[in-house]
Amino acid sequence: MSIAVYSAQQTQQLFDLFSAMTDYYAGDPARINHFVKVHAYARQIGLAEQLDADTLFLLEAAALTHDIGIREAERLYGQCGGKLQERLGPPEAQKMLDSLGFAPDVTERVCFLIAHHHTLDGVDALDWRILLEADFLVNMIEEGMKAEAIQCGREKIFRTRMGLRLMERLTEKKCNS
Repeated sequence: MSIAVYSAQQTQQLFDLFSAMTDYYAGDPARINHFVKVHAYARQIGLAEQLDADTLFLLEAAALTHDIGIREAERLYGQCGGKLQERLGPPEAQKMLDSLGFAPDVTERVCFLIAHHHTLDGVDALDWRILLEADFLVNMIEEGMKAEAIQCGREKIFRTRMGLRLMERLTEKKCNS
């Protein structure tokens, strides 16, 4: 397996983005923990899938920011459903990514992924697939999903070997007892 190697600038940008997101959700440990876990799973799945460095970089940035629309959705509507996150997240992410000096093409793709991180239809790229898988893995634990919901998610979302492996390891007791 080849390991993606980032430029010093990309490494710094991911560090700065992580810091900006922890500032954005300061005082909300559940939201910080959520994006940290989604990022960790997305990175590991991306490495296992041998994504090139640029695609892995995009994926990591999207994983860190995928739920950035929640705060605005709650402020405007008092709720934060997935479709609201998809609609309100990209403008928030664009502001943050622009302020951190991300390239326009990177920002565009990250915003696309945020705008589709609850959309299961039409998945046509591995970065999108991996973000869906990583978010589902974290959500199934945080939300205490029942075995039937997990199985449905497995069938509808999971395609990568590492995503499936993580799903199996996380659910062995729940689904196999």
